[in-house]
Amino acid sequence: MNGLPKVAVVGYPNVGKSSLVNRLAGRRTAVVHERPGVTRDRNEVEAEWNGRRFDLIDTGGVDFADADPLAGSIRDQARAALADAGVAVLVVDAKAGLRPGDEEIADLLRRFEGPVVVAANKIDRVEDEPLAAEFHALGLGEPMPVSAAQGLGTGDLLDRLTEQMPLAEEEEDEDVVRLAIIGRPNVGKSSLVNRFLGQERVIVFEVAGTTRDAIDLPLEVDGREVVLIDTAGLRRQAKVSEAVEYYTALRSRRAAERADVALVVCDATDGVTSQDLRVAELAMEAKCATALVLNKWDLTSQDLDELDPRERSSRKRSTKSIAVRASDRRRRSLVS
Repeated sequence: MNGLPKVAVVGYPNVGKSSLVNRLAGRRTAVVHERPGVTRDRNEVEAEWNGRRFDLIDTGGVDFADADPLAGSIRDQARAALADAGVAVLVVDAKAGLRPGDEEIADLLRRFEGPVVVAANKIDRVEDEPLAAEFHALGLGEPMPVSAAQGLGTGDLLDRLTEQMPLAEEEEDEDVVRLAIIGRPNVGKSSLVNRFLGQERVIVFEVAGTTRDAIDLPLEVDGREVVLIDTAGLRRQAKVSEAVEYYTALRSRRAAERADVALVVCDATDGVTSQDLRVAELAMEAKCATALVLNKWDLTSQDLDELDPRERSSRKRSTKSIAVRASDRRRRSLVS
């Protein structure tokens, strides 16, 4: 709700959308990996060019031929990004050439009400710029040769975008509370975020690890500006086996560092686990106010007061240990 113009960045899987968003924003915000399908939700990243501030909306790869339910959710997120944006960027892979998937997305963009810019990515040398000419066939205007990896042509692309985007409505209110939703994988963080927002804003899927980026989502509560930060699930360090998981975990940790409050979401059917305690400790080390949230309570067969006394005592001790650690850290920070 910062009133900034929005630019939706869309395209087929693995054409370099997130890399281009990072290049245009001037910082590594979106998770990038050589494997296709890393980005899933739409992720807003603030950028600035020649004094103009705007939001880039990074989206997952759109493949209309993929019948997987997750691919369908990604398409819905891309459509929502376009509905929210004033300008659209279609990113294509100049090295791969024109593909049927590009044409299907171009057909969707012909119904987009704002201006559309075609960014022919992966042109890493000046000699390769003629490769962009093939994308004239999409009927969306002059393709712009760019290289997210080398930065070639990105200044011209930013010039084109700022020329076509509307003026900002209002500056961002600095009196904003940042609320990070963190926890283990598959405890229902994204479902909780969607419930707070009252809409299916982030993708919820039964497979753990669906969320990859840390995503800022504006919300207004009783006239107060709040930013919800949905994050990827944090696994034990020993189980982080992939580079993608490493970078998603890193962004979750950074989300806690820039938040005012962290909600550590736990699975009520599992109780408070040792990994939940580690996640809570991570938030407290970032000097972030921390609260435990027992999600999926509807799946438990008993009320808390009806639990076995030993299990109830264990949950209370876990919660108490977090509170004690938090107070110890506050004391140490005051002394230092």
